[in-house]
Amino acid sequence: MQIATLSKELTQRHLAFVTYIDSLSKETFLEEKNGKWTAAQQADHILRSIKPLVLAFTLPKFMPKLLFGKANRPSKSYDEVVATYQKKLKDGGKASGQFIPAKIDFEKKAFTLQQIMRVSESLSQKLNRFSEEDLDQMILPHPILGKMTYREMIYFTLFHVNLHLDITQRNLK
Repeated sequence: MQIATLSKELTQRHLAFVTYIDSLSKETFLEEKNGKWTAAQQADHILRSIKPLVLAFTLPKFMPKLLFGKANRPSKSYDEVVATYQKKLKDGGKASGQFIPAKIDFEKKAFTLQQIMRVSESLSQKLNRFSEEDLDQMILPHPILGKMTYREMIYFTLFHVNLHLDITQRNLK
């Protein structure tokens, strides 16, 4: 996908997630089933997942290169990133550290959803600072997938928000 498409998809997919979560009643938003994360926790997790990317995409371009190096291979396709992530999940990979959601109150629902949209739109806009070549050469660490190009990280983010929307919908059935 090209930058314009990636940018548009980031906004659209996060909007779909936020729209669904926003439609939930207080009881449903906070409902726990089978030890799974509540919709509230799913929203908090998505916010925790995209915030660090905004920082990464804000840094001067030399910083990530200095900290993490440059890609030594071409970027994987969207489908390859998804397949790799699904395999890691199947092998026991799961959220850890700063990505584990807090329990949030219903009163924080609107703020959390506004933050998700604000941060995802900021990330979408920051993408435009980069060239297609930058996205394929610059790398970042992912807690489960290891070093990924910026393009792969955006692919992951696109899949990740859809995955958590699906999980939330499935958990609430």
